[in-house]
Amino acid sequence: MNKELEVSTHYEHGSLIKVIEDGFNREGKAPSDITLDDMSVIDEFHIGGRQASEEFLDQLQLEERSLVLDVGCGLGGPARFVASRFGCLVSGIDLTQEYVDTGNVLSNWVGLDKKVILQQGSAMALPFPDGQFDAAYMMHVGMNIADKKSLFSEVFKVLKPGGIFGIYDVMQVGSGEMEYPAPWAASENTSALASPQDYRTGLKEAGFNILATRERGDFAVEFFENIKRRMMEMTEEPLLGLHVLMGRDAKTKVANVLTSIKEGSIAPVELIAQR
Repeated sequence: MNKELEVSTHYEHGSLIKVIEDGFNREGKAPSDITLDDMSVIDEFHIGGRQASEEFLDQLQLEERSLVLDVGCGLGGPARFVASRFGCLVSGIDLTQEYVDTGNVLSNWVGLDKKVILQQGSAMALPFPDGQFDAAYMMHVGMNIADKKSLFSEVFKVLKPGGIFGIYDVMQVGSGEMEYPAPWAASENTSALASPQDYRTGLKEAGFNILATRERGDFAVEFFENIKRRMMEMTEEPLLGLHVLMGRDAKTKVANVLTSIKEGSIAPVELIAQR
């Protein structure tokens, strides 16, 4: 099995849209009643959820006329947030067909299917014309892609001159060993953690200028501690939440990431660059 297929398989669920729709139905909400805030419990699959999206994406200098690319869009939660908040048109690409199909249904539910278009494909061969986008971003994507320079070169090609590229990834910030499974990989075989310096080097080699870097380790600890506390307080599993995407070993994945962040070996990091 090649690496991209292995990564895609890791994220597959099998009946994701049915589980989501059934969960909302049991909460008394039909698709026409569901809001972006309702969806954020399931479609913001990254450390910090909606709060992280807001604080990160607000740095991308987006305007209503902006054409935006979401690299590794997953279910499209951040893409819908961008379209709703800024009025942008957002194209998303993801390896996992089920995520793309589910995400397009969710966009339709909240009336954003004309603003947000998700498609299956590889970030290593972006199917867009050169210079199409005003901005691009990726959130918790690079941990599955070892060849950062080639990834960043693909993004560079499809950005307009002066375009902004934002990255919010988990990065290796210390010397400790990561325990698996993690939310992004069942084992080290499909994990491609790298240091912020590795990211900066790859960006510069691809032609980008680095504008800003921010490590968010403390923010991540608080986020995971809250999740852990809620899990311990629950008498039964909630209908919807990130556990739906992470599977039966969600608690183990959360615990492994939290331990590594507390030990100082990994942390989510924001990088903002410009073409």
